[in-house]
Amino acid sequence: MKKIILIAAMVLGFAVAASAQPRAVGGKLGWGVEASYQHTVRGADFVEVTAGLNDFSALNASAIYNFMIAQPAWTSRGEWGFYAGPGLSVGANFINVDANGNNHAYFHLSAAGMVGLEYTFWFPLQLSFDLKPQLGFGFNHGFHWNIMPSLGVRYRF
Repeated sequence: MKKIILIAAMVLGFAVAASAQPRAVGGKLGWGVEASYQHTVRGADFVEVTAGLNDFSALNASAIYNFMIAQPAWTSRGEWGFYAGPGLSVGANFINVDANGNNHAYFHLSAAGMVGLEYTFWFPLQLSFDLKPQLGFGFNHGFHWNIMPSLGVRYRF
């Protein structure tokens, strides 16, 4: 019985700690469109998970751990943040037509990174601009790389 109470207390403690962390959900627009979720992990560092269409022809999902490098006090209200971090990306390109008109669809696995600047207003709105470079391997395609700039709008809660 003591083990059950201990396990229940630990689960409740983890749930309370996870719900106390700031989160943000929204979208990003750049060379495609993505849904974005941020979860603060430690201090101001956060994990960002995105899923969407890159170049409007490839499905892509990524998870990136971002380190908050600086939070300059440029304004009296709101918060600025400069961040960067590593991550992974997986996806599928369904439209890859060559010069002969053949479609070469492929799946890819990539190392990803992110560097960006965000502004969180004094009300629950967050704007961001970031670059997400990816270097990876596309199965039946070979190595590939790209750098995707995007503008993000998120609701912070």
